[in-house]
Amino acid sequence: MLTRDVAYFGHQKNLRLDNGRVELILATEFGPRVLRYAMIGGSNVLGEVPPSVQGNDTPFGDEWHLYGGHRLWYAPEGDPRSYWPDNAPVRADIVRERVTLVQDVEPHTQLEKSITVELAPTGTKVSLTHTLTNRGAFEVELAPWALTVMARGGRAILAHPPYVPHPTALAPARPLVLWPYTRMADPRWTWGDRLIFLRHGAGDAQKLGVYDPEGFIAYELDGMLFVKRHEPRPGPHADFGTNVQTFTNELILELETLGPLARVPPGGAVVHREEWFLFDDVRLEGTEKECELALRNALSRCA
Repeated sequence: MLTRDVAYFGHQKNLRLDNGRVELILATEFGPRVLRYAMIGGSNVLGEVPPSVQGNDTPFGDEWHLYGGHRLWYAPEGDPRSYWPDNAPVRADIVRERVTLVQDVEPHTQLEKSITVELAPTGTKVSLTHTLTNRGAFEVELAPWALTVMARGGRAILAHPPYVPHPTALAPARPLVLWPYTRMADPRWTWGDRLIFLRHGAGDAQKLGVYDPEGFIAYELDGMLFVKRHEPRPGPHADFGTNVQTFTNELILELETLGPLARVPPGGAVVHREEWFLFDDVRLEGTEKECELALRNALSRCA
């Protein structure tokens, strides 16, 4: 069911999608942003960052605000090009239960961002289609980049590729990419044989990127497990070949997926799709093997 003019996050014209099991709230007065994803009556698994809490100065005459929730960017990241202030209203194209949020063309890049959101009739599945359209006169190279700010206090979960002993395996498995500020000894990291955990908490910024052939990343908080998936695609990727990234600082923790780099001609577009799932009956407890078993059980139900 779609409800218009919903009051949320200090704004009055949000859209709400619900199917009796979960609900989504989409901003229309700024963005595009998905602000809320939750079980009906439950806590928001997405993080919320009011503009009064955070704002970055830009050369574009307005501050860039994180807002929280889910947004679309383009990789590789650059300052100031990544930080166009998306504070203006967006167009909402509605076809039955499917909503497409379309941002005005960015004047400095001539790129148009849109996110299409569709909630399944039952269950918790959300399908998101992210589109970057080149409205300029010249070809641009970029990669679609979908970033989800999570509610504070949980932990991100990434998986390692299957273990294969030496000398059966001689070729490397995948890139594991660090940023200059990444500290592998930071206590928020847990580096397991099968899983990598990044806990949100006090401390300096941390970031990690991997190429995940399965195309998923998860987040656990207060008995809830959030999973977002995408279909890995061949081709060169930004940031030393990564398609899944996670970032945290004291304010937020983000789950990020990326499509491959593409040369987009004038009038052309690139598309990146995600699927979201939310579980309230999965517990990642005990040994790493037990945690992986519970995670794999949840992934098997992502359909």
